[in-house]
Amino acid sequence: MAGFTERASARIAERLEPLAGAAHGAASDPRVKSPRTAVVVGRLLGAAFLVCFATGVYSHLLQDPLPWLPMPSRPVELYRWTQGVHVIAGTAAVPLLLAKLWTVYPRLFAWPPVRSVAHVLERASIAVLVGVSLVEVTIGLMNLVQWYAFPFPFRATHFALAWVLVGSLAIHLGVKLPVIAKVWRRPEGDRPDAAGRFVSRRGFLAGVGAAAASAVALTAGQAVPALAPLNVLAPRRMGVGPQGLPINRTAAQAGVTETAVAPGWVLTVATPSGSRDFTLDELRALPQTEAVLPIACVEGWSQSARWRGVRLVDLLAAADAAEPTEPVRFESLQERGAFARTEMPPQYARDPLTLVALELNGGTLHVDHGFPARVIAPGRPGVMQTKWLRRIEVTV
Repeated sequence: MAGFTERASARIAERLEPLAGAAHGAASDPRVKSPRTAVVVGRLLGAAFLVCFATGVYSHLLQDPLPWLPMPSRPVELYRWTQGVHVIAGTAAVPLLLAKLWTVYPRLFAWPPVRSVAHVLERASIAVLVGVSLVEVTIGLMNLVQWYAFPFPFRATHFALAWVLVGSLAIHLGVKLPVIAKVWRRPEGDRPDAAGRFVSRRGFLAGVGAAAASAVALTAGQAVPALAPLNVLAPRRMGVGPQGLPINRTAAQAGVTETAVAPGWVLTVATPSGSRDFTLDELRALPQTEAVLPIACVEGWSQSARWRGVRLVDLLAAADAAEPTEPVRFESLQERGAFARTEMPPQYARDPLTLVALELNGGTLHVDHGFPARVIAPGRPGVMQTKWLRRIEVTV
């Protein structure tokens, strides 16, 4: 048996040795690690970064709105798709970034390190671009699984670094524009050779594309229903969770397991002229509205669900509040956390599909989904859909 194993190992090694040698040769082949390859990968990576930047700015504006810039509440799934695209593009950027670094890393350590003023600018922009890119994709992936092992706030840091990344990318493109223009289109005669090379430039690019496509296909199912059966790597899965809907933060994690089910719970609606407390039975006695709205989270997962409850405009009217023209404030039973208190711009508060939800998918709201009452509004990030409501304040 031992002799058979040795002979089999020797035969495998004999077969693999030429392939390994060819692969090593291809890895240092200047036709693979060429400006043309770097540009092809770079334009895909640049497109992914710009998509991430645009959708990330949109998400940031929803969470920290500018008073003079109204954000749309329709279509109801707008944020679901923008944030889904944001995470999909960020996921695809990981293999693209690694491929880009592989194609150019010998030139990152070229000597002498500085040859001219223009070279200083180029090297500095590359150093910033590489460093920021690695940090951005790393903390972005960590955020997807809610693993915050870094000592700084994720959202503020991610947003600030995005501007640095785009700025350094613009400088880098400006410096390298002559090279990019020269090799943007495939020159005549640029064909993979037929000399038995294990990896050609075309093969390398095909492999990078396959890696990016696989990363997307195996994770995008957390937001794209058609890809849900392929979702084996993303931390959230459609249909998995209480009442068939995923969650990020449970009642236990929020510290509301007792207060959320306390028999004396009331929802206070405060207005400039006074306040009124609503019991759960009183909320249920108000006109009820049903709407299909998505929960769309910054981590990239989303799912539509059937919500039923009191329209916010009807609840405010029952409390003798005027139609809001200023942001409406919501407070949760959750004492701690960045989103224990949120504000909703008036255009969302006035939307007839914005609900104080009491039911989900035909049943009473599960405590992990915000029982006894939560906010659900069209086109808003999940973190802004306050759960375990205790107070709503209207300033006019």
